[in-house]
Amino acid sequence: MATFDDLLQHIGPFDAFQKQMFFLMCLISVVFSPIYVGIVFLGFVPTFRCADHRTFEISQKCGWNIQSELNFTTMGNNVSSGALYADQCYQYDVDWNSTLLNCINSSKMPLSSCKDGWIYDTSGASIVTEFNLVCADSWKLDFFQSCVNLGFFFGCFISGYNADRFGRKPFLIASLFATAVSGVLVAFSPSYPLAVTFRFIQGLVSKGSWLGGYILVAEFTGREHRKTVGILYQVAFTFGLLILSGVAYVIPNWRWLQLAVTIPNFFFLAYYWCFPESPRWLLSQNRNAEARAIIQTIAKKNGKKIPETLQNLTADDDVGEKKVPSFLDLVRTPQIRKYTFILMYIWFTCALVYQGLIMHMGSTGENIYFDFFISALFEFPSAFIIMITVDRVGRRYPWLVTCIITGVACLITAFIPPGLSWLTTILSCFARMGITLSYEMVCLVGAELYPTFIRNIGIMVCSSLCDVGGIITPFIVYRLTAIWKDLPLIVFAVFTSISGILVYFLPETKGKALPETIEEAENLDKQIVTSKLGITYLEVSREDAT
Repeated sequence: MATFDDLLQHIGPFDAFQKQMFFLMCLISVVFSPIYVGIVFLGFVPTFRCADHRTFEISQKCGWNIQSELNFTTMGNNVSSGALYADQCYQYDVDWNSTLLNCINSSKMPLSSCKDGWIYDTSGASIVTEFNLVCADSWKLDFFQSCVNLGFFFGCFISGYNADRFGRKPFLIASLFATAVSGVLVAFSPSYPLAVTFRFIQGLVSKGSWLGGYILVAEFTGREHRKTVGILYQVAFTFGLLILSGVAYVIPNWRWLQLAVTIPNFFFLAYYWCFPESPRWLLSQNRNAEARAIIQTIAKKNGKKIPETLQNLTADDDVGEKKVPSFLDLVRTPQIRKYTFILMYIWFTCALVYQGLIMHMGSTGENIYFDFFISALFEFPSAFIIMITVDRVGRRYPWLVTCIITGVACLITAFIPPGLSWLTTILSCFARMGITLSYEMVCLVGAELYPTFIRNIGIMVCSSLCDVGGIITPFIVYRLTAIWKDLPLIVFAVFTSISGILVYFLPETKGKALPETIEEAENLDKQIVTSKLGITYLEVSREDAT
């Protein structure tokens, strides 16, 4: 009996209907980027110092300008924007209005922590400046970002169940609505605890909307186009980064910025009337009449007709004996166990280094808006490199090389003298391009290593480590930056170099059939590829091999 994939070849695997839907779903990917890395602007840490109302009279008496006042009354004069130096958190414990010290006194004076709050050298406002997340409370900035990644982690498991249980379209619309509402609540949170709570909720539902958009368009697309659709869906995320840098420059207040990047989610609710439910899901629920009606609509939109021989459809996974997947299947056999642990580590590293490079740039960069924009531009070549190389050179060696390049770029950047900022920017951009390519490659290769009946659960488990990496990233970046501003780069160099070594131990999947059974997955290294002349040395179809 015909499957939906068979039918797509006749009514259009990626024609007018799918292109329109793909464009609409890419807009969801665009607005997801501010949630994922918006902390760079929402939590910007400007130069700050202790506020002290007791310096007014002595400043007037001595005729100090602002710089002289800072030189004589504060400790944090040698700080740079975004760095977390201990000197900024202390002040001289002297009542300058009643002291007998002269105007140029340089004797040793006692210290105390800031008593009257802080003064921030910025014209904008971030969650740091509004809630005073500095000094003893600086860890709260880390926690704010960790909460959204914690939401991503739990949201992955909830999203998968709800999308399978209630349908792709209802799940997507509900997720978009929850993302919009929680984002608005973050923008209007009157206190830090409420902001953190709503940020966690936003993470819980927003990744589901991002994944839901991709799953829905992928299920309407023919198999030969899914790789390209997946890569370009992530390219749309990069477009979101470029837009974010411009919007953040125009709107320097974190509340209005949060509101501006959240509002588009309300417009996406109109998608309810723009596209139908997934026929694949309807077929899996035995709702064949509804699926056929939607297929007729797709064929009409694409200007095609449904052949009489393909009128009766089955779900793609109805063929053959069903097997019940288990988490134990991921570690039961030696090769799949190796794949699982390596992919888990690489997913973890990708999130740690990707988010870490962006946060580190935000805390140490000279021009946060320009640096963010330029580094985002370097993500685009990653997608095109993958599309050009994976079917010609293969997966493993380009992936391995980019991991090593990322590690070397991070390591060299950590030791560049301050006067060579242009070299720092160039190497940072190459590191960003490399880790982006690794991120996209692990999505592609991961699906090619697991057999069909545990492919979804394998990707779900391995990709959950991505969110674990995101949870600890802020603590690594901001705490290590307080010790030495480039120390996080050395950590990133170590992690990515190890990833490159581990990639070498994965099998090359170029030109090989997707494994259907445990045995085929265990023997991927032994599978012979279809030759250029079309001669196949194993029973591997060319359709599956691509």
